[in-house]
Amino acid sequence: MIKFLDLQKINAQYTVELKKAAIEVIDSGWYLLGAFNKQFEESLAAFNGSKHAIAVANGLDALRLILRAYLELGILKEGDEIIVPSNTYIASILAITDNRLKPILVEPDINSYNLDFSKIERSLTSRTKAILLVHLYGKLSWSEEFESIANKNNLLIIEDNAQSIGAIWKAKRSGSLGHAAGFSFYPGKNLGALGDSGAVTTDDDKLASVVRALANYGSAEKYINKFQGLNSRMDEIQAAFLIIKLKFIDHENQIRREIAQYYISHIKNENLILPEGETGSICNDLSHVWHLFVIRTKKRAEFQQYLLANDIQTLIHYPIPPHKQTCFKDWNSHLYPISETIHDEILSLPISPVMTIEEVKMVVDVVNKWQF
Repeated sequence: MIKFLDLQKINAQYTVELKKAAIEVIDSGWYLLGAFNKQFEESLAAFNGSKHAIAVANGLDALRLILRAYLELGILKEGDEIIVPSNTYIASILAITDNRLKPILVEPDINSYNLDFSKIERSLTSRTKAILLVHLYGKLSWSEEFESIANKNNLLIIEDNAQSIGAIWKAKRSGSLGHAAGFSFYPGKNLGALGDSGAVTTDDDKLASVVRALANYGSAEKYINKFQGLNSRMDEIQAAFLIIKLKFIDHENQIRREIAQYYISHIKNENLILPEGETGSICNDLSHVWHLFVIRTKKRAEFQQYLLANDIQTLIHYPIPPHKQTCFKDWNSHLYPISETIHDEILSLPISPVMTIEEVKMVVDVVNKWQF
């Protein structure tokens, strides 16, 4: 069986270092907000080209905290509108609604699956204050046109960088392109912890200070609570693990690019729609990191069963669009046809830094033989 993502094999590459780090944390007797946390923040900021990195409990909290900090700073106020792609993972939207801000769902481009920049301006109102831009599936979502629209309308740009750590636009990393960014280090991400973890990056000193306090019960000084904050802190043991794995992220992302390029070059089945986009490298002006390799077909269920019967595991990211979820029942009758097409047809093929060339070739061979 070719696993969709073999986390045991991925982490086995670093077993010796991970076990050594775990012992160091255990023996230190310091398990929160310690030396490993500080070192990871410094390493992530340096890697990402950002002035600040704040380690938090998970990716959803990272986005929640950014928006909450803008509220505390008076830059946003309750009821303000935030543009967000209609086909994103629901966490992007939950971060908005949790802060009593209003999500404005905008359809994606059917080819890139990222936000369709040409549709932004028609969705703007006097209450629109920010764009929560999602680099979905590890494909960087950015353009000069987008920057121009955001700047012209004085909009904050908050990057949901949960799936795209290491992606590059003209020598800058995703997560350093906008005003602030949220990262997820969920185990299945390109940079995955061995549990939940996340981070915020920004060049804004005031925002960083408020985010850091909010994540620690609203306290920048022990027992003095300036804000009604959260408990959202990265464990020392996860920070220690991520310090190790961050050293290899560019290398692992490049393997993903090479697999994506092989798929794009060799999958010739006319029943499938392959993702668009340059695979690139860390030296290119545009470089995606291929967290997922997502194809489309109108016969998804049959195709998925066919692959499983041939020992290839796949997943669907994501089967139900946010506006069709029960938790957003007021939106259930709204029409987002492009999102619905994407959610009905997409299927993610295996892609990971530990796939062998034999496994990649087997996937291509089996995919090319599929008929319906």
